[in-house]
Amino acid sequence: MTLKKLVFKPGVDRENTRYTSEGGWYDCDKVRFRAGMPEKIGGWQPVSGSTFLGLARSLFGWVTLEGNKLLGVGTNLKYYIERGGDYFDVTPERTPSGVSLTNPFTTVSGSTTVTVTDANGGYINGDFVTFSGASAVGGLTLNGEFQITYSAGNTYTIESSSAASSSATGGGSVTAKYQINVGLEIAQPLVGWGAGTWGQGTWGTGGTSTDAFRSYSEGNFGEDLVFGPHGGSVYYWDNTNGLTTRAVALSAISGSSNAPTIQNFVLVSDVNRFVFCLGANPLGSASQDPMLIRWSDQESHINWTPSATNQAGDLRLSKGSEIVSGLQARQEVLIWTDSALYSLQYVGAPIVWGSTLLADNVSIISRKSAVYANGVTYWMGEGKFYKYDGRVQTLNCSLKKYIFRDLNKEQQLQVFAGLNEGFDEVWWFYCSSSSTTIDKYVIYNYAQDIWYFGSLARTAWVDSPIRDFPMAATYSKNVVTHEDGLNDNLTGVSSAIEAFIASAQFDLDDGHKFAFVYRVVPDVSFDGSTAESPSVTMSLLPLQSSGSGYNSPLSEGGSNTASVTRTASSPVEVFTDQIYTRVRGRQMAFEIRSTSEDVTWQLGSPRIDMRPDGRR
Repeated sequence: MTLKKLVFKPGVDRENTRYTSEGGWYDCDKVRFRAGMPEKIGGWQPVSGSTFLGLARSLFGWVTLEGNKLLGVGTNLKYYIERGGDYFDVTPERTPSGVSLTNPFTTVSGSTTVTVTDANGGYINGDFVTFSGASAVGGLTLNGEFQITYSAGNTYTIESSSAASSSATGGGSVTAKYQINVGLEIAQPLVGWGAGTWGQGTWGTGGTSTDAFRSYSEGNFGEDLVFGPHGGSVYYWDNTNGLTTRAVALSAISGSSNAPTIQNFVLVSDVNRFVFCLGANPLGSASQDPMLIRWSDQESHINWTPSATNQAGDLRLSKGSEIVSGLQARQEVLIWTDSALYSLQYVGAPIVWGSTLLADNVSIISRKSAVYANGVTYWMGEGKFYKYDGRVQTLNCSLKKYIFRDLNKEQQLQVFAGLNEGFDEVWWFYCSSSSTTIDKYVIYNYAQDIWYFGSLARTAWVDSPIRDFPMAATYSKNVVTHEDGLNDNLTGVSSAIEAFIASAQFDLDDGHKFAFVYRVVPDVSFDGSTAESPSVTMSLLPLQSSGSGYNSPLSEGGSNTASVTRTASSPVEVFTDQIYTRVRGRQMAFEIRSTSEDVTWQLGSPRIDMRPDGRR
């Protein structure tokens, strides 16, 4: 008889077969490693019962001089600022002074649908408009905000909260203020003439490309916020004007001088406070240059005109076809093009910001896929992961094949990274190959240099020392705090988080003869659980030989799964001390799983009792 201790190396490895990965973990969901041992991750709670419109792709936290903790939330429909659980709509208006319309409304008796005529155009389907000054028409007074349904021509429809009492045209003199055009929730493939790059395919055939979804980038300028949608203008929200006021275009602010009107990425430097626009329009031109960097004067968000008396300026990069992303690191600003990584460092006048090519022939998979943690920058490329700690290196990844073979490349721009600094983790969220929405994540623990993964639907993430917990945006159109509690409380109704981890296959004895396992001595901690009798299920999954598949029935003459339940927690945890089972095989895998509310656990080193059982 032999008592075998089950100790597996930390991290999950999917680069080889289950049998070749012997001695490690092979499959998991919603677990992490602490001191080399797996444990269930924390739960999540909504910040409030409030929701927002659209799908959030950007979260940005900062604090005002009065100590108010604010969170910028950029969705495909709106831009909000969250404070105290409330979402305040600060979406800029593309017609801030309003458009004057005369008798624009047409109603139909008994219908809530109202047709609006506006020959000025500029609106698209899904846009938002606010009417004021309208008089009654068809029994309706149509003042307030409405969402547009539009197909073609110079008319669109809105929905009233009540049905019209008669068919009529009117409304008098109406002022219409249109918010900036809305964007897509996900990337949409384009096919046909005009899609794809010039020269793609043969003459007379259409190309393919992707119409990008709406995403924002931003940075705080003191207690104010500078932000912009990819491919759009740059906007400024002034905290002193209050949460009920909208952001305005930088170019429209009094005293503004040559502020960019189009950009692909916005950030604010920590050093001497410059506002950067990446992929901006050159000075004196309205056309976008995707490789041009422009920055404002030091400590000024409105002065973008270079002169001998200020430090505004620009710089055009040479490697690549477009700038993809930027990030403030320690004493430098990192800029990624689609084929290179640059460092910008402040050198003072007259050059102001000098650029250094850090690496060529490197990639970044999306605009939001890089994070800075503990002095190192990590990011996801197209086919592998990287880090920069003074030099650019490829990250060794034990899940590389698993992740990149199961990634929807048409939706790779949705990939985003999030820092969970309290657990030394970088999270990357992505769409699996069969999904157009984010459903998977992979984690790199930079303190332990290990990887693990799972399934979770999130759309944006922020980890900030000004908040108690990391925060994430969800498909339920709300923001939740992570590592907060033990359960899934996404919609305000608590449910269990199912968490498990399974080992690779390992030999019983030397793998030549069958072995019979008749007892398991568990080792697990339920510290932190709030359930009266928390439990997990431990399973032994036997095989007749590697590659044969798990035995069916799973064992001969008995169950191979059993519950381990805590029976007392003071002065030390007391739980099920031993499990008697009847499991026979040459190889085996071990699994631990929890499916109940109010339970958390950490695995130790369980042992199995076994004896030789012949060759057949």
